[in-house]
Amino acid sequence: AGSLTITQPPTTVTSFYKIASNEMVTFGWNFTDVLVTPTHLTVSAQCDNGNTYPVGPASDGIIDGTDTQVVWDVYSYQKSHSDNPLPQATCTLLICDERGLGASRQGGYMNPNSEATFAFYTPQSYTPISSGWSCAICSNGLSSYIAQPTIITMVATTLVVFLSGFQLLRNAFR
Repeated sequence: AGSLTITQPPTTVTSFYKIASNEMVTFGWNFTDVLVTPTHLTVSAQCDNGNTYPVGPASDGIIDGTDTQVVWDVYSYQKSHSDNPLPQATCTLLICDERGLGASRQGGYMNPNSEATFAFYTPQSYTPISSGWSCAICSNGLSSYIAQPTIITMVATTLVVFLSGFQLLRNAFR
């Protein structure tokens, strides 16, 4: 059976895409051992929120069967689909031919692909420090450890064990 190999984004890591004006998302692939050229491909994003979104310029996610990439204007999609917005979540890229995602393996035909994962995020607007902004998840180093009695106990225990062992070794070599 033929296959489709994702070339963009890398499938070894999750890529993050910003939902913002003029930020295009490109997905690319190569065909391997596909002897029967697909009539068309359906490209979609299945996200953690349970929804599936069509990918690309067409409203149904259908592109020509010989295409090896699709460019998606996620900002325009977001603006025109306010009733079902793209989530700030992890998604899986789904690509299949006209036989659909459930197509069985068949010699020379393309197998559906779901190897690439990616995520969307929406950037926050800039807030200057002078306006009273503070980092909710930042720490100032040592003070976060002082408030942890477990860490102090572990350090003290380790120190006692080390010094006791050192004293035993010193007495053993006399």
